Amino acid sequence: MSDSRDYPARPIAGVGVIVCKDDAVLLIRRGKPPRAGEWGIPGGVVELGETWRDAARREVREECGIEIRIEAIADAVDIIVHDDAARVQYHYALVDFAASYVSGDLRASSDVLEARWVAFSELHHFPLPDKTRAVIRKAMRRKMEDERQTTEDGGRKTEDFRF
Repeated sequence: MSDSRDYPARPIAGVGVIVCKDDAVLLIRRGKPPRAGEWGIPGGVVELGETWRDAARREVREECGIEIRIEAIADAVDIIVHDDAARVQYHYALVDFAASYVSGDLRASSDVLEARWVAFSELHHFPLPDKTRAVIRKAMRRKMEDERQTTEDGGRKTEDFRF
């Protein structure tokens, strides 16, 4: 079995994180394949013995230098990239989390070329993949639902598991 990220023997488990701070979402410009130079959300591969949530927190810390609080699962997606010969060059099975900023100074690090907070109203200016736009929308809807639920519950945040 190959541990290589390109032309893997099986899908590689990874995480993506939609981090919100006030009315903005965190975007990064990737420094490595498969989407080098493209804008997206922070994330990466789950390491052996690491939980999904721990991987999400670690990836954001490594790539952007900030601490986050995981709020909920936003979606599960597959990224499958074929080469010119139609062979699977990359295959990631991802769990995308909605999260909130907690602390730290945002900075691009690790394999990220750029990291920035982007107002929701300005996201249309960024060339994001359709799947990324869709998962950001899902996370935003979840955030608004949670905020509405908190308000309806008199300011108490309730643990609500939705499947």
